[in-house]
Amino acid sequence: MSVPAKSLLLNPNSYDPAHFDDKTREILRATIEHFEKRGLQKLTEDYHSKAWYQDFLDFQASEKLFATFMTPAGDANGDADKRWDTARVAAMSELLGFYGMQYWYPWQVTCLGLGPVWQSDNAEMRARAAAALETGGVGAFALSERAHGADIYSSDMVLSPDGEGGYLATGSKYYIGNGNVASVVSVFGRIEGVEGQDQYVWFYADSNHPNYHLVQNTVPNQSYVSEFRLENYPVSRADILHAGDDAFSAALNTVNVGKFNLGFGAVGLTTHGFYDAINHAHSRVLYGKPVTAMAHIRASFIDSYARLIAMKLFSDRAIDYFRTASPEDRRYLLFNPVTKMKVTSEGEKVMIALGDIVAAKGFEKDNFITIAKYDTTCLPRLEGTVAVNLGLVLKFMPAYLFMPEHFDAVPTRNDAADDEFLFRQGPTRGLGKIRFRSWREPYAAAANIPNVALFTEQAEAFTQLLLTEAPDADQQKDMDFLLALGDIFTLIVYGQLILEQARLLELDEDVVGSIFEFLVKDFSAAAIAMHGRSGTNEAQRTWTLSVVRAPITDAGRTERIWNEIVELSSVYSMNP
Repeated sequence: MSVPAKSLLLNPNSYDPAHFDDKTREILRATIEHFEKRGLQKLTEDYHSKAWYQDFLDFQASEKLFATFMTPAGDANGDADKRWDTARVAAMSELLGFYGMQYWYPWQVTCLGLGPVWQSDNAEMRARAAAALETGGVGAFALSERAHGADIYSSDMVLSPDGEGGYLATGSKYYIGNGNVASVVSVFGRIEGVEGQDQYVWFYADSNHPNYHLVQNTVPNQSYVSEFRLENYPVSRADILHAGDDAFSAALNTVNVGKFNLGFGAVGLTTHGFYDAINHAHSRVLYGKPVTAMAHIRASFIDSYARLIAMKLFSDRAIDYFRTASPEDRRYLLFNPVTKMKVTSEGEKVMIALGDIVAAKGFEKDNFITIAKYDTTCLPRLEGTVAVNLGLVLKFMPAYLFMPEHFDAVPTRNDAADDEFLFRQGPTRGLGKIRFRSWREPYAAAANIPNVALFTEQAEAFTQLLLTEAPDADQQKDMDFLLALGDIFTLIVYGQLILEQARLLELDEDVVGSIFEFLVKDFSAAAIAMHGRSGTNEAQRTWTLSVVRAPITDAGRTERIWNEIVELSSVYSMNP
């Protein structure tokens, strides 16, 4: 029997993820109860007054939320409930996103701050971090600097030898979440007088140290995104987490783990926004008729619903690749930036559409839509911009499209396992050597769905373009052109995992047809965008127009999807 898409959406009133163990379910439910007990009025008041979220940090400390979900089993001191389990980390990311980025953010930057620690062989610092989490501590990832951003080749955090075998660190870090309170601060810097790769280090710091000076919050909202400065901060050899090449790998591998959470935050945030939008619009009458009786409103809701379900399908399937990763199977390194870049961008797109539907309601101070409209604009721009992640995705394009290899089918991974490989990913080079199972398989399996078949034609045409009119030497240096190419390629990757997850869930084919209705349109729009790039040659421009397609519409399917959306009205409203 087909699974209705609406059952995939987080609903706090009925949420009970039976696939998780008892302790995980207990903490997830306690988190919902915490926010629902506080209520919408308190949430919106704190948001607009930029109130520090100490009550949430107190809650997570009492529940040992961060400690349970973010301590690898090897550092858990025998606690069977503690492990780094990507499935439940993703579930918590979605849940916290549902209530707002101001609560998701301290969770996210703690994840990043712990990355260099859990990758380190420094047992003393690992134990210190585990103890800090156990007592309710949070983490910070001190990589960025005001003058250099996250450029890891340029750092003004300088460690000078102290004459006793250690160092004194002096310098500033900028845009560091949790930097005001973190007891686990992973700091990136360089050693004075050392050249080349050997100069770079990660070291462990503590925001409570007297030589750690908090300068300011760099953003005007609830989240504390700090600027801090170290002045002759003592760093012993025992505080060093990584040095040389390992420091570079630790930085990039930490981001690989951490940026995965952004997609799930976007799913949660957009889901809450969708509930509020359908509640408002379906109960509102304008010009003598319900708002949702208007054709353009229905069309916008259907498109938004399909995009939201697609976000959920892709993200959940990407978990499986993340959890089954190994030195021999690194496909997650493609699906990871797509989760970060594409899913978050889709969330922003959905909230723009919902904002158009609710209009003035989306500017009022007492509702969640106002929060979601703004916060969805943040996620695509964190942990590397869309352009940065698109550039990364392009590295995989030749192998993904043209060099398929055999892999065993990847199972659904909701088991209570510790994902220890994430903290031993090793060197970050060799992306072009990563191979993939044929992307055509899931498309062929769903070829009976008309819009899937139509999109497959577009995808095949793209492969022919790359064979006959591949980017020349100049175009390969033209990032504007390459990003247009990357937009098209990403749609094919996005569709693959959506189809895989839909098949695993036996999802209603109406929804899959609606998802590929917008994907066909998006492929056409991306081709037109490529047509307008100054670096596109005439043969490529001819191709862009040849692949523009109108999706196949179905009045019956549209009506059935609309009825499913209407059933979501009044299903959830946050406790006042």
